[in-house]
Order: sequence, then C-alpha cells, then structure tokens
Amino acid sequence: MMSFQGTKINPTNFSKSQLGFYAFLIPLGLFMLLPVVYIINQAFKPLDELFLFPPRFFVQNPTFDNFQTLFRTATSTGVPLSRYFFNTLVITAVMVFLTVWLSVTTGYVLSKKDFRAKSALFGINQIALMFVRTAVVIPTYFIIVNVGLNNNPLVHILPYLAVPVSVFLMKQFIDQIPDPIIEAARVDGASDMQIVFKIIIPLTVNAIATVAILTFQATWGAVEASSLYIQDETMKSFAFYLNTLALANTGSTLAGVGMAAAAGLIMFLPNLIIFIVMQSRVMNTMAHAGIK
Repeated sequence: MMSFQGTKINPTNFSKSQLGFYAFLIPLGLFMLLPVVYIINQAFKPLDELFLFPPRFFVQNPTFDNFQTLFRTATSTGVPLSRYFFNTLVITAVMVFLTVWLSVTTGYVLSKKDFRAKSALFGINQIALMFVRTAVVIPTYFIIVNVGLNNNPLVHILPYLAVPVSVFLMKQFIDQIPDPIIEAARVDGASDMQIVFKIIIPLTVNAIATVAILTFQATWGAVEASSLYIQDETMKSFAFYLNTLALANTGSTLAGVGMAAAAGLIMFLPNLIIFIVMQSRVMNTMAHAGIK
C-alpha cells in the first residue's frame, strides 16, 4: 500500500506541491479579471478609441470626458440626478432589509416548525425556482395594475420581496442548527422572535450576508419597475435613468456611447466593492452548501 504519512494536502507554508495549483489558478484568476478591467478601461476611453476598429482592450489616452459629459447632461434635465440616486438608495436599503428578514423568518418556520401545509409550501417554493423573472412579467403586470400599484413607489419593492432562492438557501442553513438547541431555548421560555434573534441569525450570518449581496445586486441595477410600472419621473430608479440618459438627452447614439460607458462603471463599482468586502462570507456559504 502507498503511504501518505508526512504529506499534507494543504500545507500551511509554501510547498513545491502547490506549484501545479498556482500554474492553473493564476492564469484562470487573471482571465476572470478581464471583464472588470475592460469595464474600467472602457469608461475612460475617448470617443475615437471607443469606435476604433479593431478595438483596443486597454485605453491609450485616458480621459474624464465621459463622466463630465454624463454629469453635465444629467444636471440639465428636469429632475436632478440626486433624486434618482436617493430613490435607489432607499429602495435598495428597504429591499435588502425586508428580503433578509423574510428569508430568515420563512426559513426558520419551514425548518423548525411543524404544521400541516409545511411540505406543500416548501414544494411551491421549489417549483418557483424553475421560473425566470422574464417568464412571469406579463402576469405580474396584470396583478400590479389590478391591485392599484401602477405608478406607486411601492411597486419597486412589493413584487420582488418573494425570492425563492433566498428562502431555500436560508432554510437549508437553518436545517443544520441542532433541534436540541431550539428546544432548550423554548424550555427556557424564549419566544420565536427571541430564538430568531439570539440563535438563528448569529448562526447563519454567512448565509444572511450572501442573501444581502444577491439582493443588493439585483436591486441596484433593476430597471423593470421604472420601465413598466412608473410614469412619474421623480419615482424612477438611478439605474433606469443612467440607462436611458445617453440616448434620451443627446439624440445621438455616437455621442451617448461615452456616457453609457461611464454609467456602466458607476453602476458596476458598488457591486464590486460590496462583494470584495464580503467575499469571505459568500465563499463560506458556497463551501458549506457544497459540502452539504
């Protein structure tokens, strides 16, 4: 038999055995960074480089003209840029909070409570995972119009609170919390809210962080509600405004390309920063889910 005595799969210090991993992972990591580098370079390209053929990956003569044109055009419109930005900040904060809260409490109920319709409700959540957002746009539109949410600021939030993947993720993590811990808390007189705050949330921080990041990314760049349900300009989102600003206010596709590149970087940076700050928790969540 082969002996592996003295051999470590993951040595704490550098080992020659790791060279093969570095030779594979470093080029792969650099390749995965290319879209980020491209977005940043694209935002600082002057118009002549944006339309250069064959296109250049890296900017040769970086300029802030695209950003200056974007903000100059934004300030000349009827509704100030700060209004759209404020709308998106409020919508995103409320969506992250409510989605996390609903996912945690729903996951707790589906995992640790016993009631007759438990399996049926979780099955409905599983079925909902099969439907992409595009497939339910039309029925969602009719529901929103019939309940009177059309051109209402709540339309940015209410139709998007039910996130099946977040409920599923939280339920799977809460399943790993031993039942005796929950039972001991109940014997000590803890209510369900106390159990959620003192046991469930502290033990599922990594999963909560993942749900928060996914919700932030989906909400920060969302344009569906502003495009379909909102007619009042003062209620529309920052992403919708930046996506439509280039063509709506210049009347020229060529003149708007630079602004679109700058707007794309502005929308991308918050997602990148939040993921970098919280990546360890996301990785722990995915690793835990994979092991399970």
